[in-house]
Amino acid sequence: MLTLRQSPFDLFERLEQQIATAERVPNAEIVETENGYVVRLELPGVQRDTIDIKATDRNLVISAERAAHGDEATVLMSEFRSGTWSRSFRFPHSLNREDLTANFRDGILEITADKAVEHTSVTVQLEN
Repeated sequence: MLTLRQSPFDLFERLEQQIATAERVPNAEIVETENGYVVRLELPGVQRDTIDIKATDRNLVISAERAAHGDEATVLMSEFRSGTWSRSFRFPHSLNREDLTANFRDGILEITADKAVEHTSVTVQLEN
């Protein structure tokens, strides 16, 4: 919503910032298997030690940083994206956080997460 204090140019500036941020977020693929999930992200140019993976009950949060190239020469044009980003995924089933595995090879991060055993309800009989 546009208020009197906001200029239309401010809105364009915010939109440009959002687009720039969205372009840094890597492409992802999530595959559900019978027993779990496989999450793959394209991370070209990302160093292994900048990748951080955190899992909660039903969420997986992945963050990393792509460093800017330290060039001695004057850059005439660059479409490389650098900076820090974070992506989170929510799953329909709980994750078994004790059994997560992650591999990073050829610029592809692959995380395998098993589904946790879902607790079912039980009926409790009242004692007399």
